[in-house]
Amino acid sequence: MAEQPLLTPYSSDKLTLKNRVVMAPMTRSRADNPGAVPNDLMVEYYTQRASAGLLITEGTYVSTEAAGYINVPGIYTSEQVAGWQKVTEAIHQHGGKIFVQLWHVGRMSHPDLLGGNLPLSASALNPHSQVYTPTGFKETVAPAEMTVAQIKKTVADFVLGAQNALKAGFDGMEIHSSNGYLFHQFFNGTSNHRTDEYGGSMENRARFFFEVLDAIKAAGVDMGKVGARLNPSLDGLFGMTLDAETIPTFDYIIKRLNDYGLAYLHLSEPFTDVSQNKLAEPHIAKRYRPLYTGTLIINGGFDEEKGNKVLADGDADLVAYGTLYISNPDLVARFAQHVPLAEGDKNTFYTPGPKGYTDYPAATK
Repeated sequence: MAEQPLLTPYSSDKLTLKNRVVMAPMTRSRADNPGAVPNDLMVEYYTQRASAGLLITEGTYVSTEAAGYINVPGIYTSEQVAGWQKVTEAIHQHGGKIFVQLWHVGRMSHPDLLGGNLPLSASALNPHSQVYTPTGFKETVAPAEMTVAQIKKTVADFVLGAQNALKAGFDGMEIHSSNGYLFHQFFNGTSNHRTDEYGGSMENRARFFFEVLDAIKAAGVDMGKVGARLNPSLDGLFGMTLDAETIPTFDYIIKRLNDYGLAYLHLSEPFTDVSQNKLAEPHIAKRYRPLYTGTLIINGGFDEEKGNKVLADGDADLVAYGTLYISNPDLVARFAQHVPLAEGDKNTFYTPGPKGYTDYPAATK
């Protein structure tokens, strides 16, 4: 029997991985301490999953202003860097590779999480969603439209996050420019009504994102250690709505990313059924594989069979698994041995402590 494509090694001029299975970034809310510092429980969690070809951490805040959920780690203090060092050292000792996802949620936050300050976004438009605060779910508010000075500060925050990622021993970093968060809020015309150099044309709406990449490069970070995540057909979630320019904007962004020599581009298939939406692209991997010349990771509802097929069809190089990795720490071995997959307990996805986090047993030898 031929070896599964998922289990074959992958090598590019930027990445060398033992298999093509990627652990997708997933918020798990276990950094339940005042300093948002990665803890020993998180070390155990990631180490249990070190057999993945590549692990991408949960979204990690680049500043206090970036926050939008409780108990999420950061990477802007020396204590946080030291906490992450324990994670990366453990992963490397187990032969794994790990990238950190750098995150700013933008308007998907609440003053209760920001010391009473308004969230920041492209425009002062309420996403009309909910945010989990220290006192439970609350309705979002209209954010403050970012000033140019605040945009420049946020660029600097991402540069510091990238530099700290290397200090912490990460193999690289992923810019979270997806899923309705800050950069996505700039990309989309329904969330960005600006009339300055960061609004209007698709080039202007993508300017902030590319300024971050350019600044990281100018700071001396090897761009072969940088990835980016995008979700072109997100619609009806996190306050995002597709318009006629959404897909053309992502076409522009993804083609331009070819010039950056990134470690990879990480794309998500639609989170919802968009087959009847003429503004959406229902087949993300098939659309963007011909447009992007570097390493392509695809994510979104894949199982073993679908993951092998998308690789065999040549539509992606790597496949990222999210929810399956919560309850199957030995996912790669389960695929190899065709062991049935365990279901995760949704009630413990975001609750503190080991229950539903590090207590899922391995089912393989």
